[in-house]
Amino acid sequence: MGKQNKRLHGLDHLRSAAIILVLLFHYKVYYGVPEWINSFSSFGWSGVDLFFVLSGYLITEKLFSEHEKTGRINFKGFYWNRFFRIIPAYLTIVLFYYYFPQLREGRGLQPLWKFLTFTQNISIDMYLNTFSHAWSLCAEEHFYLLLPMVLYIIFSKKLTNKTFYFLAIVLVMGLIIRYSVWEIFIQPALGRQRLILAIKYIYYPTYMRMDGLLAGVAVATIFRYCPLLKEKMVKHGNFLFLISVFLLFIAYFQFGGSVLSMKFTSLGTSLFGFPLISFAYGLMVIAALSPDSALYKFQFRPSRMLATLSYSIYLIHKITNHLMNTKLADNFTMRTDQIFLMSLFAAVLGGFALYIIVEKPFLILRDRYKFN
Repeated sequence: MGKQNKRLHGLDHLRSAAIILVLLFHYKVYYGVPEWINSFSSFGWSGVDLFFVLSGYLITEKLFSEHEKTGRINFKGFYWNRFFRIIPAYLTIVLFYYYFPQLREGRGLQPLWKFLTFTQNISIDMYLNTFSHAWSLCAEEHFYLLLPMVLYIIFSKKLTNKTFYFLAIVLVMGLIIRYSVWEIFIQPALGRQRLILAIKYIYYPTYMRMDGLLAGVAVATIFRYCPLLKEKMVKHGNFLFLISVFLLFIAYFQFGGSVLSMKFTSLGTSLFGFPLISFAYGLMVIAALSPDSALYKFQFRPSRMLATLSYSIYLIHKITNHLMNTKLADNFTMRTDQIFLMSLFAAVLGGFALYIIVEKPFLILRDRYKFN
């Protein structure tokens, strides 16, 4: 019972919202969604940014807590945990794609070594777009690799009170890099080629997309080392949630509704669009962690289920979408809205199977053999 009470239901809601957003966006891009959900689905790509903020917060808070208890960062334990959390299910899907070509939803796969080294999002091949959504896992793996090292330096040099300066420096560096890339690659291009280059050089690379992860680090830092600021913020959780939604509305129009809009290629959107979204989702995470907020108090079992399955669903959903829109559609006469609903159900079912068969057993194995 005690473990149940400790579960952060607000974060479950956000994680389930993130996977729903991603599901809707990818389905819209490949097959089209019912008209009534079209506009909402267009902004579904931002679900990845919400995942980034959640990951940044949870991983940083875990490392902060460990250091507070033990006075050190357990590098072996951290990388052991991340390996068993990420790699088994990920490699299972990679093997599916390479050994069963009929499962591929796109035009072809990038070289295997790119998936095995998590470098698929660096200079990504825009034509070979099968399993392209693995780019976000690459960004998170790079973050997991670097964060413990950076925190080790901060703790060993007793610079915890300078953490926000570090975050600000990284954010400014990101803006400078984005501006330079925009000036070199995007600004001279025209038409559709301009959009393709913006997606390739600004949307996908890790060094362009640290905003959400940094927002999560900032939230963890506030909650751990800024008690007065934390106390003020958690008193207004519902208000912060409303502000975050308002900022997301602004971001929606700034991006022209979608990252696939030509508005994404403008300098202002390329520079400040992602920080705005990350800031909004950062406020939403704070709202979800505020004990008096509706997000924190409300419990909803389907939300918890989706949150638990979100990683496996994320990995497998393009495969299930492809099967539903080829094998199912070819053998049964169904309306497009029926195929859409069946595809959503199949994604959850496929995620459940991957979780039960692969992800959960390796999580149990991870917990059984811990590095201290």
